[in-house]
Amino acid sequence: MSAVRVQDTARAIAYLAAHPGEAIDRFRSKIEHSRDPQERRSADYSPSLDGERRLHELLDTPVPCPAAEEFEAVWSNLEQSLAGSSSYVGEWVHDADPGMGRIVWCVVRHLRPEKVVETGVARGITSRILLDALDRNGTGGLWSVDLPMLRSRWHEQTAAAVPLDRRSRWTYVRGSSRRRLAGLLADLGEIDLFIHDSAHTQSNMRYEFETAWPALRSGGVLVSHDITMNAAFHDFAAAAPGEPLFVRYPDGRGLVGVLVKP
Repeated sequence: MSAVRVQDTARAIAYLAAHPGEAIDRFRSKIEHSRDPQERRSADYSPSLDGERRLHELLDTPVPCPAAEEFEAVWSNLEQSLAGSSSYVGEWVHDADPGMGRIVWCVVRHLRPEKVVETGVARGITSRILLDALDRNGTGGLWSVDLPMLRSRWHEQTAAAVPLDRRSRWTYVRGSSRRRLAGLLADLGEIDLFIHDSAHTQSNMRYEFETAWPALRSGGVLVSHDITMNAAFHDFAAAAPGEPLFVRYPDGRGLVGVLVKP
């Protein structure tokens, strides 16, 4: 084992010893990931035809819309702002892709939410897009629940994409969604938008959907990245009121699920 790896391991052990809540979070997550292959079911997700038009129909907004055009400049600026650092857009699988970014940008710009909750931050690509959209609206706040990775390179890059001048609307809630999400939603009361992009195990996705849905207001939106990992979104959407939307963009990875609460 290299000296750097030994140092990283020692640092991680010391950190977990000082933060027992996170140690439990990580142990639970490890067990859940080990069980996921046995629990996971696949589902037939057929991408919605003309997904962008359908998304805007659900938001009661005509297409083409100015918000979608705004996003091209937002994504370009994001790439440029990170190009000079070690955080490159799309370099790691934990980052959001432009397809996901475009969806949440349009949802925020049209829905004009006051309370947005997301799970999963990593380098903060989605967080940055959400905060830029809220800032453009001139209203609303973002609460992000995240258990950052312990590996030093990723740990040091947590929220690297979120500049200081965008953090006045942002509350970072450190910890797993299993430990922090229910309490956060109880404190916030009714929310307008929920976005899942944390651990994509079937049980975690199901837990987050079932926990967040009751807190969503009528007309609120639930968005999930990487729904093809398992059947969690398929099963939840089948039991929930409203017509689910499965959106794939040409430049996107995987499929994004959208569900509007009637």
